[in-house]
Amino acid sequence: MNPLAVVTGGTKGIGKALIERFLAGGFDIITCARNSSELDALHEEMKSSFPSSELYYLQADLSVRKELDGFIDFVKSKNRFTEVLINNTGVFFPGQISNETEGTLEKTMETNVYSAYHLTRGFINEMMEQKKGHIFTLCSTASIMAYPNGGSYCISKFALYGMTKVLRAEMKPYNVKVTAVLPGATYTDSWKGSDLPEERFMDVSDIAESVWAAYSLSPRAVMEEILIRPQLGDLD
Repeated sequence: MNPLAVVTGGTKGIGKALIERFLAGGFDIITCARNSSELDALHEEMKSSFPSSELYYLQADLSVRKELDGFIDFVKSKNRFTEVLINNTGVFFPGQISNETEGTLEKTMETNVYSAYHLTRGFINEMMEQKKGHIFTLCSTASIMAYPNGGSYCISKFALYGMTKVLRAEMKPYNVKVTAVLPGATYTDSWKGSDLPEERFMDVSDIAESVWAAYSLSPRAVMEEILIRPQLGDLD
């Protein structure tokens, strides 16, 4: 039986690239997203490209606790050990603390931080019991560097990075690996339509390959952080 990876927010961008890379590596995948038609299309595409692996999916908005709990139950209904958990779900609303729309912080924290926190808690005990597993959390260069118009997004990513550091410290005795992924500007849907050339961005496959490389290390080593930026540096 193939090992199992859970990847949230898997229908586009980095999430989709991660699913493709782990399917190529012989994994089965469970994913979720808010758009059911995009999930259906992802399933058909991956079934055609990777016939030896399974992709299970559930429509869910992980910023809503009831739907998040439903996704955890969906994963557990498969009676499979989660070898890899990749917390990828996230949102970005441009703005500043002084002028953001009321409720932006709450929605951003619920999506970017609370979802990863509660999802991790849903699977971590089994990893601790079996003394194996790997948790990746998609942070950002915004986790370590504030920038104008980042507002609640930067706040959430700083928090997510801190959560990952705490989890890493807690999991050392249990042989559960924890990795924070901090990508800079990556060419995803949120950047398409900008005036900047595509060559100025990293490709989503760069992030996926970096995560796969970190997963592939021996049991004696863990890549605690993956900080990856465009060759020409951060965007201004």
